[in-house]
Amino acid sequence: MSAIETVMTLAPVIPVLVIEDAAHARPIAEALVAGGVPALEVTLRTPAALEVIAEMAKVPGAMVGAGTVLNEAQLDAAVAAGARFIVSPGLTERLGRAAIERGIPFLPGTANAADIMLGLDLGLTRFKFFPAEAAGGTKALKALAAPFHEARFCPTGGITQASATDWLAIPAVTCVGGSWLVPAGAPDVAAIEARAREAAALATR
Repeated sequence: MSAIETVMTLAPVIPVLVIEDAAHARPIAEALVAGGVPALEVTLRTPAALEVIAEMAKVPGAMVGAGTVLNEAQLDAAVAAGARFIVSPGLTERLGRAAIERGIPFLPGTANAADIMLGLDLGLTRFKFFPAEAAGGTKALKALAAPFHEARFCPTGGITQASATDWLAIPAVTCVGGSWLVPAGAPDVAAIEARAREAAALATR
């Protein structure tokens, strides 16, 4: 099993986290881990993101990664902050090679056959399908995955607790990315843990 596949199989859902205040980082991570969802994608969309990664990395059981990584400099900054895997919205050869050279588990974004073929050329077989709903939903991914039997996906973008089951039923899907587990603002840790438990239970349905 590849390193990124190990991350993808920790739980059926990887929370996609946009956190504005680093003070919220540890309570959120603790609630998610307690709910059975240990792989956490902290998006680099806020000024606090790197500090959030560093704080969440201190939580026992948390596997913290960086999302919305666009270039080599962001990759290095995220790893320095404590990120243990990298997620990008798309794939460039330069970013792909940088991740491979550094030995960091990498989940690149793909939306079409050309993206997947570029990834395969680089030796990558695990991909994010993004933006999942806007790119055509489950029908699109089923059609896209058919020619690439070795590829497995983490669809992200527009997926909800209600629709996650449909995505997870696709054989080429290992997990999904979801932002519904942690709404914006001050965290309600009890509600986050409850949503995490519901998400973790998707694996058994």
